Amino acid sequence: MSHIKNLIPTTVNPDLQKERSSASFDVNEFAAWWQGGADKLELKRKIELAIFSDLEDGYGINHEYMSHEDLYNSTVKKVAEAAPKLKALQEKLNPGGKDIWPGCLFRVQSHGLFPANHPLATHITMFVDVIKGQGTPEQVEKWGTLAENCNIIGTYAQTELAHGTNVRGIETRADYDPRAGEFVLNTPNLKAYKWWPGGLGHTANHAMVVAQLYISGKHKGVQMFIVPLRDPETHMPLPGIDIGEVGKKLGMAAVNQGFLGLKNVRIPRTNMLMKYAKVERDGTFIASPASRVNYLTMVYTRCLIVNLNSSLLLQAATIATRYSAVRRQSPIEPDEAEPQIIDHVTQRLKLFPEIATGMAYDIAAKHMWELYDQTVLDANNGKFDRLPDMHIMSCALKVLCTTDSCAGIERLRLSTGGHGYHIAANLSNIYGNAVAAYTYEGENTVLLLQIGRALVKAWNSFKQGQRVSSAYGYFESSMRLKEFPKWNNSWQIIIQALQYTAAHKTRIAFENMSERIAAGQSQGVAANNTGIELTRAAEFHGRQFVCETFLNQITGPNAQNRSPALNKVLENVLELFLVQTVLNNLGEILRFVNLTDADLRSLQKRLEVSLEKLRPDAVAICDGFDYHDRVLNSVLGSYDGNVYPRIFDAAKRSTMNQRPVQKSFETYLKPLMKASL
Repeated sequence: MSHIKNLIPTTVNPDLQKERSSASFDVNEFAAWWQGGADKLELKRKIELAIFSDLEDGYGINHEYMSHEDLYNSTVKKVAEAAPKLKALQEKLNPGGKDIWPGCLFRVQSHGLFPANHPLATHITMFVDVIKGQGTPEQVEKWGTLAENCNIIGTYAQTELAHGTNVRGIETRADYDPRAGEFVLNTPNLKAYKWWPGGLGHTANHAMVVAQLYISGKHKGVQMFIVPLRDPETHMPLPGIDIGEVGKKLGMAAVNQGFLGLKNVRIPRTNMLMKYAKVERDGTFIASPASRVNYLTMVYTRCLIVNLNSSLLLQAATIATRYSAVRRQSPIEPDEAEPQIIDHVTQRLKLFPEIATGMAYDIAAKHMWELYDQTVLDANNGKFDRLPDMHIMSCALKVLCTTDSCAGIERLRLSTGGHGYHIAANLSNIYGNAVAAYTYEGENTVLLLQIGRALVKAWNSFKQGQRVSSAYGYFESSMRLKEFPKWNNSWQIIIQALQYTAAHKTRIAFENMSERIAAGQSQGVAANNTGIELTRAAEFHGRQFVCETFLNQITGPNAQNRSPALNKVLENVLELFLVQTVLNNLGEILRFVNLTDADLRSLQKRLEVSLEKLRPDAVAICDGFDYHDRVLNSVLGSYDGNVYPRIFDAAKRSTMNQRPVQKSFETYLKPLMKASL
């Protein structure tokens, strides 16, 4: 309990209030647009009022002083206590929906309810959805409801100790025994142990195990199996199950990631998910109609990752921007008072591009969900032609969003100076949550190489005059040009420059890879030696998509539903994002696009002007994201802006401050001070 709680004012910091009063647009209109409608914004605020209002003092920081084991058990208690409240709230506010239960276990509100994360997120976001998405109607009926109600708790066990992104290389094996009508699962060696699944350590009693299927010794590809792990009453591991937690990590303290070894573990035939591929009772194997259909799970998860990391970046941007409006330092004119640090242009460059980046990826994610829903609908009707493009673009978005958000969060932490280093600023926790996504669901470089190989394959088809999908439509529009058009400073010319560069980067990668193959290198060796060019082409393929999507969403037909004032602000954000994207990638763009010195100076001027235009609206834009103080959980980013009292309050909460003298003084420190060294 803080000894200085009464020192935190109940009023808003005047500098922060001044920022809000000077905004050029209606923050509530922005918030309603950002949430997808005024009704959704109202519901969100009702939910947060209900779930956050009764949290005890110190809820967001007390866990930082717990032991690893106590933190886990405390978090399980929080989840168990929250579950019935969330279910009841769902029935009260939105019967039949899923935005509260189970939505609040993985959406942005979970950051406030479970500040150290929690071990059921993988159960909700993957185990449940994989059953519903890839199980037969009978399997969904048997397992789906149990899982949704948390009567069973599962996880998704794909990654192994020695295999991650390369799914085809996993070693866990499922052999079908036709006499018993059962699969026999084994991890044949230590390298094959499942590693990292959330909640696996001590929480889940089932796992969706991804394994190599063998029937009569013949390999039938990678399939998914529901495997019971623990006794439903005692929670003790079942025979043949070697299970535990992997230990402490950089972040995600309470997620309870685990390991899993399997030794002759038998499960019924019907425990293999069989919506697409099937194994009959006699061992007859019916292949999936599309070899990549299992990638739907990863596409789904990668869309979630883009949602998560764009939100984490915007949370960090909100914290740093509010702090920058309160913090005063370093007079611009020697004889003047210290200004708000947000008035320093260099500080704006640290803040505003991250706001724009977070918004761009969030909007791209919304578009990807629309494409995903259509892809699932098509798959359910036996049409799988969208899958390859959906897989590639979800890879690109996942890579770019996690890369840019992680770098952005760290820049934002650095922008807050020494106070950002404090755990109570919450920037380190935000970073720890975000940076994990750089690796899980596909390590970023490996994914870029996958994209690059798809690009050169598409380029080969394009060069042979074959039709390519719309995802590669910019190949033709770019190669029709004998040279790039004169730079006219429009947004469209920026998109065209990115697409032109992407097309030529793909062309060069294709040509160099082809030369290596012609010189006698195998396809695999040539691809490996062309890896740098492949990854850069892949990056530009993703960036042109994000920029074009952002442009279309801000300036397209939906703009008619927004006020001129809001549209002007959004166009300022778009301008900053597009200009910054060009400036950050000039080294590649200048290789193909002839920009004059005047063009480059113009881009620099546009950057500076966009930073100036966003200055009076920056705090209000962050307010428009509508992050609850419990979600931000930051002494630097609280809505009231009372930074210094909150920093002091957090310091007083340290368990070491509960006694004036630590026990080590008499035992060690005092003798050291008395000794003659």
